[in-house]
Amino acid sequence: MMRLSSFLLFVLAISINASFAQSDSLKLDLKQAEILFLKNNFDLLASNYQLDQAKAEVITAKLFDNPELEYENLFYNHETKKFLQTSYAYGQYAGSISQLVKLAGKRNKNIKLAKTGVKLAELEYFDLMRTLKFELRNTFYKAYFATQSIQVYEDQVKSTESLLKAYEIQLKAGNIAFKDVIRIKSLIINLKAEQANLLNDLEDHYKDLRLLCGLEPSANLKLTVAESRVTAIDQIPYARLLDSARTNRADLKLAKTDLEYNVLNLKLQKAMAIPDVEVSLAYDLKGNYPEKYTGIGLKIPIPLFNRNQGEIKKAKVGIDAATSNIKKKELILSNEVFNSYRTAMRNEKLLMEIDPSFNGDFNKIINGLIKNFRERNISLIEFLDLYDSYKENILQINSLKFERMSSREELNYVTGTNIFK
Repeated sequence: MMRLSSFLLFVLAISINASFAQSDSLKLDLKQAEILFLKNNFDLLASNYQLDQAKAEVITAKLFDNPELEYENLFYNHETKKFLQTSYAYGQYAGSISQLVKLAGKRNKNIKLAKTGVKLAELEYFDLMRTLKFELRNTFYKAYFATQSIQVYEDQVKSTESLLKAYEIQLKAGNIAFKDVIRIKSLIINLKAEQANLLNDLEDHYKDLRLLCGLEPSANLKLTVAESRVTAIDQIPYARLLDSARTNRADLKLAKTDLEYNVLNLKLQKAMAIPDVEVSLAYDLKGNYPEKYTGIGLKIPIPLFNRNQGEIKKAKVGIDAATSNIKKKELILSNEVFNSYRTAMRNEKLLMEIDPSFNGDFNKIINGLIKNFRERNISLIEFLDLYDSYKENILQINSLKFERMSSREELNYVTGTNIFK
């Protein structure tokens, strides 16, 4: 009986904890989301593994070639009818040890090339981080302002349902026409349908956020954000943004480092055309002259046909391609900064032109509108029109706020900096 009671208490405790975990919300601001992103994002982790692999290439490049040991023994002596004899009287064996010596600084050139490969991997990591960070911050703002718009619908549905109840009472009393009730019901249906569409979009944004931050699907997110920012767009000169992009953009650095890599590769391929020398030391018991022969040898290929012409040409083409890619990246960079700056200025100006008093307390404005309608100061058609116009304007303001924040994040992205934090 005691065991059964303990088991039931255990099950009850698990149920309570599970329900609490499901109902509990994970509050996130942008800074906390970035911490989770840097810690848990799988794409960043995979890129970090590639960086470790590039560092391992440096270790490989520093290693010397192993010496080679060769040994040969008499297998079967048909005179003595014995196997593997090694004595001076009846046996024979020979051995040698050799070492490949690389010339023309091939080892050092390989090390430099591998270290440049590490630099490339690091820049690829930072460029990926720049791209994913922009996606994270942009998605965060999408989700946040979507919740603000959903709240507008929530408040509007509640106030309209309250109005519907009052109208249904008036309908029973015979004070209003049935068509007026139908119009209000239609309004509620439309509001709920539009709200459902926004909720579907919000779930997609939450899914993207969870993936970027490495969170489980059960994580119930509640986002908070400070909408005001200290730095105004017009206080930042365009030239400063362009210089910042040229200095900090990882993709431009990556293109320049790729040129450096190809220049080093050309030097290596030219060095590969110079043959390496193999030095050997040999000993032979009786198979050479004189017996107990000791000899030293050198082996070097003659570069008569293969002088690594193909790889040298490929390296030269790689330099030309890398040089062209730098010019392309610089042109893309300047256009992106110019376009993002113009867009940010336009969004900033448009939002600043909106009367701050318009985006006031929703319930206060709606209640005033309903009051005027009930007092017959405005007709039902005017009420519905004003009601819908106010909702659309609030949604448009939320959209403009998102565009403002998004354009600032895009400026961070195209300049490779955190000008707007």
